[in-house]
Amino acid sequence: MKKIRTQLMLCGGTGCHSSGSLAFREALEQEIVKRGLSEEVKIIETGCNGFCAVGPVMLVQPEGIFYQKLKPEDVPLLVEEHLLKGRPVKKLMYVEPASAQTIPKMNDIPFFSKQMFRVMRNKGVIDPEIIDEYIARDGYFGVAKALTEMTPEQIIHEVKVSGLRGRGGAGFPAGLKWEFASKSQSDIKYVLCNADEGDPGAFMDRSVLEADPHAVLEGMIIAARAINAHQGYIYCRTEYPLAIHRLTIAIRQAREYGLLGKNILGSGFDFDIEIYEGAGAFVCGEETALMRSIEGRRGMPRPRPPFPAQKGLWEKPTILNNVETLANIAQIITNGGEWYASVGTAGSKGTKVFALSGDVNNIGLVEVPMGTTLRTLIFDIGGGIPNKKKFKGVQLGGPSGGCVPEHLLDTPVDYEEIAKVGAIMGSGGVIVMDENTCMVDMARFFLDFIQDESCGKCTPCREGTRRFLEILKRICNGQGEPSDIDTLEEMAIVIKNASLCGLGQTAPNPVLSTLRYFKDEYYAHIIEKRCPAKRCVALLKFEVNPDMCTKCGACFRACPADAIIWKKKEIASIDKEKCIKCLTCFEKCKFDAIF
Repeated sequence: MKKIRTQLMLCGGTGCHSSGSLAFREALEQEIVKRGLSEEVKIIETGCNGFCAVGPVMLVQPEGIFYQKLKPEDVPLLVEEHLLKGRPVKKLMYVEPASAQTIPKMNDIPFFSKQMFRVMRNKGVIDPEIIDEYIARDGYFGVAKALTEMTPEQIIHEVKVSGLRGRGGAGFPAGLKWEFASKSQSDIKYVLCNADEGDPGAFMDRSVLEADPHAVLEGMIIAARAINAHQGYIYCRTEYPLAIHRLTIAIRQAREYGLLGKNILGSGFDFDIEIYEGAGAFVCGEETALMRSIEGRRGMPRPRPPFPAQKGLWEKPTILNNVETLANIAQIITNGGEWYASVGTAGSKGTKVFALSGDVNNIGLVEVPMGTTLRTLIFDIGGGIPNKKKFKGVQLGGPSGGCVPEHLLDTPVDYEEIAKVGAIMGSGGVIVMDENTCMVDMARFFLDFIQDESCGKCTPCREGTRRFLEILKRICNGQGEPSDIDTLEEMAIVIKNASLCGLGQTAPNPVLSTLRYFKDEYYAHIIEKRCPAKRCVALLKFEVNPDMCTKCGACFRACPADAIIWKKKEIASIDKEKCIKCLTCFEKCKFDAIF
C-alpha cells in the first residue's frame, strides 16, 4: 500500500459550499479514483478558509499551493498536471507567477500574509469533524492543564492577565466577569456560549464554529472549571445548519473521549454541553434575552442589575461569552496570559476577527492584531474598492454601530479609539461602502432592521425607532424638512438614555454617525431634493446624455420595463411614463451616458 503523499485541503465552509465546492469535490473524487490515485491523494474538507471572495478554494499540501475559484470542469487539468505530473496549474492560482520558477504559496498572498491567526489558527488546516486532528494541534491541552494543574483562582488570574475582553460587542473584561460569577454562592451555575450573531454582514462566529468547533468546547470547559459550573449551553441560531452539524459531532466525540460528561480526564470535575437552537431573533443576542429564550420564554431583555453573574439562567449565576471569546481561552491557559497580552494595544489585547463585506475586493474573514488601522484592514488585506470606485465609508459594529469616513481610515482598531470616532467594535462586522452609497439610505436600512428586530418591551426603543424610520423614509422620498435634523438628534438622546437594553441604546448610532460626517447629504435630500449618490429612487430623474451615448443599446437590452427607446445606430432616450427607476440602465451603461 502506497503512502498518501498529497493532501487536498478543500474549503468546506458555508461560503464555499454556496459557490460550488461540493460539486467540485464530487468531480475531484471521481477523477482521483479514475486515475488510480486513491492511495496517494486524500481530500480533506476543512472549515472556512477565510478568503470567501475567491471560493471555492483549496490548499495542496505539503507544497502549500493555493488554488481559487475552482469549478468541476477544472478537475481533469488539475489532476493531470499537478497530481500526476507535478506541475502546478498557474491559471487556477490566485495570481499568475512572474515566471515558471515563481510559485505563489498561500502565505505570499497579501490577504493572508498581513494577518495573525490565533482564533483562526486551525482554519483550513484540520478536518473539523475529526477530534484527533484538533488534538494533534495541541487541542484540549488547555483543559488538561486547567483541570489537573490549576485552581479556579489561577485560571481566572491568567484570563485577567491576558486582558481578554468580550468579543461579542461590549468589550467587558472576560476575567472580571468570571470572577464575579465564581464568587456568587450557588450549587448550580451555568456557562453559555452566544453563537447568535445576527448583524447584517457578520459571519465570524459561524465560520469559527464550522472550522474549529472543539476550540469553543474547550473554552467552555475551562470557563466551567473556573466558576464551578456543571452545565453549559451553546445558543446557536437555526440558520447555521452546518455549524450546528459540526458542533453536534464535536460534542459527541468529546464525550466519547472523556472530555465532556462525568469525571473529565479523571479530575473529578463534571461538565456537559447542549446546543439550543434560536429562532433568529436579533434581540436574543442580548444576554438576558438569550437566557429567557433558553428557559422557553419569549426572548426579551430584563433590567440589570442583578447581572447574570449573580442571577442569570433560571436565576442562577451564569457567564455568557461569545464564540470568539471562548475560542481564545485554551491558548491563554496553555501559553499564559502574558503571551496573549503581548499582542494588541494598552487597552485592547490580542487579535480580533472581522467579517469584511460590502464594496471591497477581498470579501472574507480576517484576523488582525488589535491596533491595526482601518486602512490596513480595508486596502492592504481587503484589496481596496472594486471597479476603481472611491472609498466613502465603513460601517463598524453592524446596525448598532457607526459609519467611519475616509479621513479617519488611519484610526487603529481597538475599543476606545473606535468609540472616539462614533462607532463601536461590535462583534466584528465591517461593511465597506463606495462612492455610490447614499448615507441617508444606509441609515434608513439599518434603522429598518433595528425597528423590525425590536422586541417591543420598552417604549423608547419600540416607538422611538419607528419614529426614526418614518423620518428617514420621508427624507429619502424627498419629503424631508429642515427641522427633521434637529428632531433626529433630539430623539437620539432620549432613545440612547431611556432604552432597556443594548439594542435600543445603540439604535441611534447609524443616524448619529452619518449626521456627524455626512450631514451635507441629508441637506441635499431635504433642501435640494437631490440624492448625491443617485440611489434614492424618488429623487431621481433619468435622462440620456446625447454627447456621451455611444448608441450601443446596452441600456435598451437591460431595461426590464421596455422604457428605453433605441434603434441601431441611434441615440437612446427614456420613456418617463414607463420608467420604473430601477437603476438598471444607469448600472449597465459603461460610458456614463445615463444621468
